[in-house]
Amino acid sequence: MNIAGFLISFVFLMIAMSVHEFAHAWTAYKLGDTTAKHSGRLTLNPLAHIDPVWTFLIPLSLYLSTAGHFIFGAAKPVPINYWNLRNPKRDIIWVGASGPAANFALAFALGLLLKSIALPMSVKFIFENLIVINVVLGVFNLIPIPPLDGSRILTGILPHELAVRYSLIEPYSFIILILLIMTRALDFIIWPIIGFVLRAIGLGG
Repeated sequence: MNIAGFLISFVFLMIAMSVHEFAHAWTAYKLGDTTAKHSGRLTLNPLAHIDPVWTFLIPLSLYLSTAGHFIFGAAKPVPINYWNLRNPKRDIIWVGASGPAANFALAFALGLLLKSIALPMSVKFIFENLIVINVVLGVFNLIPIPPLDGSRILTGILPHELAVRYSLIEPYSFIILILLIMTRALDFIIWPIIGFVLRAIGLGG
C-alpha cells in the first residue's frame, strides 16, 4: 500500500468534505435553524466533521480495493431540525443542494485559477486533485438515496404523500448504497456526469 498516496488523497477528501458540510450548516443557519451552529458544525475545521466509518474505513477500503485509483468518503451528517426552517418543504431543497453546490463552486474556482495563472507543478497537482475530488463528492451526493443530499432535494420536490412513501426506504439506504458501490452499478450513472463536469471545468479530454 502506498501510504503517502493515501494520505495525500485523504487530505484532499477532508478539505472537500469540510466545505460540503459547512455549506449545509451555513445554509440551514441562514434559513432559520441553529442546530448545526450549536453542535459546533458551522466550521471549516475538518475535525468537527469526522465520522469513523465513512471518513476513515470507507476511504481506506476503496483505496485498497481499487489499488489507489479511487478514494471516496463522507463526513458525519450535519444535524438539522427541518421544522426550525422558515419554510421546511422549500428550505430542505436549499439545504440539500448547498453541499454539492459548494463543491462545484470550489472546483470551478480552482479551474479558473488553473486557466488564469501559471502555477508551479506542485500547486497544479494539488488544484487538479482537489477539483476531481470536489466534483466526485458533489455528483455522488446528488444521488437520490437517503441520507445523500439528492434524497433531501427530492423530498422537497415530491408531493407530501409521495415524499412520505419515499422516506420509507431510509432504513435500508446504507445497504443499498454499499451494494451499489461494491457492484459498481453507480459507475454507469455518476462517472459520465463527473466526466462532463470535469470537461466543463477544463480537465480531461
